Amino acid sequence: MVSVTTPQSRVFQDDLEVLGVAKGRRSVTLTAATTQLIDKVRFSDGQSVRQGAVLVELKNTEQDAGVAQAQAKLLQAEREYQRWKTLADKGFASRSAVDQYQAAWLSAKADLDAAKARSADRMIRAPFAGVVGLSDVAPGALVNPGAPIVTLDDLTSVRVDFQVPEQSMSQIHEGQAIDASVDAYPGQKVRGRIQRIDTRVDERTRAITARAEFPNPDRRLKPGMLIRVAISRGQRQALAAPESAVSVQGDSAFVYVIHAAGPRTVVEQRPVVTGLRQDDFVEILDGVKPGERIVADGLNKVQPGQPVRIAGGRPGGLGGPPGALGPGAPHAGPAGHVGRGRPPGGQPAA
Repeated sequence: MVSVTTPQSRVFQDDLEVLGVAKGRRSVTLTAATTQLIDKVRFSDGQSVRQGAVLVELKNTEQDAGVAQAQAKLLQAEREYQRWKTLADKGFASRSAVDQYQAAWLSAKADLDAAKARSADRMIRAPFAGVVGLSDVAPGALVNPGAPIVTLDDLTSVRVDFQVPEQSMSQIHEGQAIDASVDAYPGQKVRGRIQRIDTRVDERTRAITARAEFPNPDRRLKPGMLIRVAISRGQRQALAAPESAVSVQGDSAFVYVIHAAGPRTVVEQRPVVTGLRQDDFVEILDGVKPGERIVADGLNKVQPGQPVRIAGGRPGGLGGPPGALGPGAPHAGPAGHVGRGRPPGGQPAA
């Protein structure tokens, strides 16, 4: 039992589909600037954090002592400078001696700033507001410079870089609205816009890179997702058949056309040239004509030249009004279904 369909004219949306990988609007992997033990972890996995929030504190006992020492030296240098400056103002010290103590005071001030900077390196902060990822760091763990601690992503929107062939460059522009889809959410479209187009064409691939941005208020899109971007190139009217009616074997495609062969109705395997595949339909560029009837599904049940009986047709032919089955024909199933016929002699068809 297979079903029958007739290729019909259908509107196809001609899209250029390219692939890209999602990235956060801003993304960073936080690391330490020095080798040190972790003292405190101030975030939990998946937490939203504000810009400047302290995420990890490293042990800074030595740095705190360095800051205290630098502060003491600065205080002493400042007192010496002020004392010698007073003496110079009264004429009891030379100006060169005052300049020497002023330089020592400025040097001590710079040493304090450096000590505070080293201490600040022990505080790992969020450079922007975002969501932290999963992390295994814990107090007492030793971190090394450049070793990843945790990821931070701004997921209010996602960026996707994709390549467009050079010959299609005229069909894209900055600000252009585009649709995208992801395998994680079948059948759902994401609407975004092209934000930037690169200034150069890659000499190796003959393609240019474009960057699109997609709003992500519910955070469903994750960095690293494969994004299928569709760039519209217009619409066209073309003959179409259901995907289930087209058999693909290697680089060739076939349909089974139903026609009369003397007293019998048989199927003919006919090669076709296909185009776009969209919404479960295949564009037929050549091979069949409008009005020809083809097997719609169950292609594995039929063979070229096999006789069939059309539900709603006369025995042995294609004519007759719907429902006009001949004597002894089986009960008609759903409209368009066909069953195996019986050739003369009453034996089942092959």
